Amino acid sequence: MCAHVLVADDDVKQAELIRRYLEREGHQVAVVHDGRAALEDARALRPDLLLLDVMMPRVDGLDVCRVLRAEGNQVPVLMLTARSTEDDLLLGLDLGADDYLTKPYSPRELMARVRTLLRRVTRTEAAQERPLVVGDLVVDPIRHELTVAGRRIECTPSEFQIMLVLAGQPDRVFTRRQLLEQAHGVDGFITERTIDVRVMNLRKKLEPDPRKPVYLTTVYGVGYRLCGRTG
Repeated sequence: MCAHVLVADDDVKQAELIRRYLEREGHQVAVVHDGRAALEDARALRPDLLLLDVMMPRVDGLDVCRVLRAEGNQVPVLMLTARSTEDDLLLGLDLGADDYLTKPYSPRELMARVRTLLRRVTRTEAAQERPLVVGDLVVDPIRHELTVAGRRIECTPSEFQIMLVLAGQPDRVFTRRQLLEQAHGVDGFITERTIDVRVMNLRKKLEPDPRKPVYLTTVYGVGYRLCGRTG
């Protein structure tokens, strides 16, 4: 699987090491060393994947991710950071990152994460050809588009995967573990806790009142479901 990968890291030696490993696996790689350049190249190059260091000059990685998502750019984002607390991890995910790798990490682990993210996007594109319709909600895997009552909802690749799974079986209750396995595969690196973050983000985008969800509802003690009668 050859992809176009943008690497944004102010550590020149680290960025060059990442480039070599990515090119060894057949990917095309562009490298930048500050957040402003990362924004510019993400807009201009439309990469298949963005490896984004959090601590960078001019604009930090969190702000890069925030701006791209606000602009509707849904490039898969793997954040690289020395911060390792759960709050830092959840903040990155809440801003729209798809995965989060703490330093120091091995190049082998990084490449495994890259393969996982790229497979995830490929599975979404190849999963189905027909849109899934649940009430006034439509999940279109070909266009990678989620709409509610004709209104387009911008979502990250990871969020879209969850909607694709839920819309495939409306009213079925999925546990967090089942959503992890079906949306991300057994080789996924995210945890059950991040499923809660994904669902919370989706509710903010598609629910009239995220505090009283009518689409993505919680079955306490079990998991989540997409209600079949909506709108």
